[in-house]
Amino acid sequence: MLIASLIAKPNGLDPALVDNLRNAMGGGDLTWLNPGEAAEFAIERAPSNFDDLRAAIADQADLNLLPPENRRKKMLLADMDSTMIQQECIDELAEEAGVGAHVRDITARAMNGELDFEGALIERVALLKDLPESVIDTVMDTRITLMPGGKTLLDTIHAQDGGFCALVSGGFTAFTARVSAMLGFDENRANTLLAEDGALTGEVGRPILGRQAKVEALEQITARQGITEEDVIAVGDGANDLGMLGRAGFGVALHAKPSVQEQAQLRVNHGDLTALLYLMGYRADEFVNTI
Repeated sequence: MLIASLIAKPNGLDPALVDNLRNAMGGGDLTWLNPGEAAEFAIERAPSNFDDLRAAIADQADLNLLPPENRRKKMLLADMDSTMIQQECIDELAEEAGVGAHVRDITARAMNGELDFEGALIERVALLKDLPESVIDTVMDTRITLMPGGKTLLDTIHAQDGGFCALVSGGFTAFTARVSAMLGFDENRANTLLAEDGALTGEVGRPILGRQAKVEALEQITARQGITEEDVIAVGDGANDLGMLGRAGFGVALHAKPSVQEQAQLRVNHGDLTALLYLMGYRADEFVNTI
């Protein structure tokens, strides 16, 4: 038995589309988690033409298949850039340094898995040399915006007994500390931008937190919390997230690069971060929001 999940933008999920898909997949009773936005139904097994069905409705809704057991995960493990926030911090710093276009190109290629993450990070940080350290605060205050739904996602997971949320980023601690505090993460890990005499040195602290470090965070935090990797929902958008996405009980590619979507268990292109709650079987009226 599997759960077929359909998620769209608010008021974007056509009931007729849902019924047609349910009939095509031989689905059981339909459950609306949020009318016009999220619905699901049980099926006996994955249809042989699942990829074709998913592609056929990709411009209207996200279709995912999920196991019915242990859906409400106890821990969130999240990437930051283009996941919990809507920007890539290093790209925004590069704009201040006058090398924005060049750095954005490197970032896009690295996140799509075309470049080695560590080498690409070292190359991009070198281009920030001599920027005033105060630029970090300027960028955070004027260029960085939260991804919609993040606070609700964390609040709802925290409402569970033992719910835990960790932010693990290939970006920088100067940003993860602020984002973590704003959203209520229990822990954050990232790289360190080095500075001397009030200016960035163009160097990043070692060891660099990349793909393997995110996997290690998954291993270490679950062991410390006394839970299994099956109890985790991980979310990210880049190639450096694939390790943790593959190991977590639910691995969600959120508005991700094409190569990441192809390899991830689950994908969300239409919804915001509350889509993760729908994947976990929450109805909209069960969401928790302490704002």
